[in-house]
Amino acid sequence: MTTAEIVVGAASGCEVDWHSLDWAKIHQTVKRLQMRIAKATREGRYGRVKSLQWILTHSFSGRALAVKRVTENQGKKTPGVDKVVWDTPELKAEAVMSLKRRGYKPQPLRRVFIPKANGKMRPLGIPTMKDRAMQAMYLQALEPVSETKADPNSYGFRPMRASRDAAEQCFTALARKKRSALWVLDADISGCFDNINHDWLSNNIPMDKVTLKKWLKSGFKWNGQLFDTEAGTPQGGIISPTLANMTLDGMEDALKKRFGVKNSSEANRNKVNLIRYADDFVITGTTKEVLEEAKELMVEFLKDRGLTLSEEKTKIVHIEEGFDFLGWNVRKYDGKLLIKPAKKNVQTFLRKVRGIIKESKTVKQENLVRKLNPVIRGWANYHQNQVAKEIFSKVDHVIWKQLWQWACRRHPNKSAAWVRSKYFMRDGLRNWVFGTTAEDDKGEKKVVKLVIASDTPIKRHVKIKGAANPYDPEFETYFEERLGLTMKESFKGRNRLLYLWYAQDGLCPNCGEKITKDTGWNIHHILPKAQGGEDKMTNLEILHPNCHRQVHSREKKLVTGSGQTGL
Repeated sequence: MTTAEIVVGAASGCEVDWHSLDWAKIHQTVKRLQMRIAKATREGRYGRVKSLQWILTHSFSGRALAVKRVTENQGKKTPGVDKVVWDTPELKAEAVMSLKRRGYKPQPLRRVFIPKANGKMRPLGIPTMKDRAMQAMYLQALEPVSETKADPNSYGFRPMRASRDAAEQCFTALARKKRSALWVLDADISGCFDNINHDWLSNNIPMDKVTLKKWLKSGFKWNGQLFDTEAGTPQGGIISPTLANMTLDGMEDALKKRFGVKNSSEANRNKVNLIRYADDFVITGTTKEVLEEAKELMVEFLKDRGLTLSEEKTKIVHIEEGFDFLGWNVRKYDGKLLIKPAKKNVQTFLRKVRGIIKESKTVKQENLVRKLNPVIRGWANYHQNQVAKEIFSKVDHVIWKQLWQWACRRHPNKSAAWVRSKYFMRDGLRNWVFGTTAEDDKGEKKVVKLVIASDTPIKRHVKIKGAANPYDPEFETYFEERLGLTMKESFKGRNRLLYLWYAQDGLCPNCGEKITKDTGWNIHHILPKAQGGEDKMTNLEILHPNCHRQVHSREKKLVTGSGQTGL
């Protein structure tokens, strides 16, 4: 068995394997250090911040949690230029001990391109697993600083924040009939990730400068050739979004200095508000002249960082003309502000649905439904906090027409009535529901039907407080309440899961950490079914996916060690 030796932050000389790690203790150690880093940042004790960051990045707990993160996220099966993935407990255990600053040299990024909404290609740099884990480890020490010093109305790539918070802030700043700003600067930064000045990052990001420079200068490989990187942070690196956010933090302070702090007479006159999501941002103002001045201020702010505004995408518009932001259209109609799904966003979604249907000409109906449902559900959930009911209905109609054409094409010699009876069913009071019956994994017959976007309820989102910081104990209760509301929505219609989550206080029994929508969850039988366990609530608990594997690994060792076969 491959083992890892605990060297810092745990008892020295002990040997453990991956599934024997005490994740509750590891999470507590890292969280405690992060809280201390945030506290030192608030107090302006930057020497203390540096010392605590060193302790965290050299601790066993920091290493283990970094490896855990990169082996559980969506990119866990995507290799870098070395074509290596850590997909076994043995490799993960070895990886923990390989994360060392001394002698560390990052490998070049693997360059890939993904399509953008405007038809252009976006370059991504994929680091190796080891480089990702090193970035994750240093991010644990950097994020408490970035969250403490972040702009209140920055919402992109930050823990516990989302695009819907940015949309709600747009509503707050623009919704009032007579007292809100009438003009909006809709801005976009040209190639933000690719053009950030390396010298600025080295001089202003509070982390290990040597390691940071190594990442920035690691280069990338494309078509077998090695290319140098002279500017920017690679899109694809775990730490890159935080570096980009810290580069742009300070915009709000710059605007306040020029146009007045909140609730001052100058601020009330100018009505300048910033809402930023990563490199997309909008600024509100009472007149076009105020926003022209704000634009010049932002140009100067970005110039120091090696960045420029995109002439193509940056414009000043009246609120009655409206603007697109994060897939929504924000516009006033006769003095009433409505935030709806943007036309481009709807068209992109329908194009994706059409593509799935076209490439599924010969697949079974139930498989087509299983392909479409996550796409439709995800798109509808993204827009469920906005004015989207009418658009949901239109989208449902377009999808229905595409599916009817798909069904008729498969049976050109059959009548419309025959096609309808084969592919469409009655569901309650609804006719023409695209669905069928199919066997599940257990061999039981179940109805598989298409998700209908207009069934998604429209709900008003409560925006996160601007000053809320997950690394400040003052906001702990606040974040717990928000998590409870979020999970209630995630478990909607699944009362057993909701009951278990509340019974466990939202915590994983194995590691003691929060179970959230992002972490995922698995149902675990306390007494295995193979040993007579039942599907009763008293025999069930919710675990993190990795914790679930860890528990089963322990049970397997106990059975093997006792000589039992489980029969």
